[in-house]
Amino acid sequence: MGNEPTYTVDQFVNRTREADRPGDVFELENSKMLEVKVRGRVWSKLGAMVAFKGNLSFRREGMLEGGIMKALVRAVSKEMEPLAKIEGQGVCYLADQGKEITVIRLAGDAFNVNGSSLLAFEDSVQHEITMMRRVAGMMAGGLFSVRVRGSGHVAIVSHGKPLTLRVTPNEPVFTDPNATIGWSDRLQPQLRVDSSLRSIFGRGGGETYQMVFQGDGFVVVQPYEELERSGGSHSSGGSIGEIFD
Repeated sequence: MGNEPTYTVDQFVNRTREADRPGDVFELENSKMLEVKVRGRVWSKLGAMVAFKGNLSFRREGMLEGGIMKALVRAVSKEMEPLAKIEGQGVCYLADQGKEITVIRLAGDAFNVNGSSLLAFEDSVQHEITMMRRVAGMMAGGLFSVRVRGSGHVAIVSHGKPLTLRVTPNEPVFTDPNATIGWSDRLQPQLRVDSSLRSIFGRGGGETYQMVFQGDGFVVVQPYEELERSGGSHSSGGSIGEIFD
């Protein structure tokens, strides 16, 4: 503790004050805090707001918003974290458990992201929950991802700094599903079981699921394994009955 610097009040305020970078809707105040200039509507992970100023309202996304099929997929997959609509005129500050934040600017393209790694996106960006192909019946919690597409900012979070790995037709990439946070839209990952690697990948507790990325694109991983979700009271997913609440 002896090496920690000390500050006067004025020094502390000047060191930690918000950075003013006019222009962008999404701006990183630091690696773990996102400033969002709201002029209409922005979407964020529920509970991510830590402060705001201006005339803003916060409302949880309705279960039926986006159609009954999206609601059914959300209820079954439990992959998409609840969203909040931030509406009005003002500025809000978002964070998620001290995770690193990366801002991606979509320009008519698309990106696949793990649902728990999606922090916020502009209203001009569309999102949908998708099922990975050729893995049905293997692993209920790991079959789904969120595809964001269109034009606008998307903010994702990761434990530690993310690493992007290139995937080529001659060199596929194998990842731990619990450490995988996103991949390019052209890739269709597969899940496979390899019990021989259970002491290398994961926590060594039985059969190991791997994500296999083949083709031309990239995959993003974090230096951390997300805990697998259970059906307990802390699960963000809902039952079919909750759709009609």
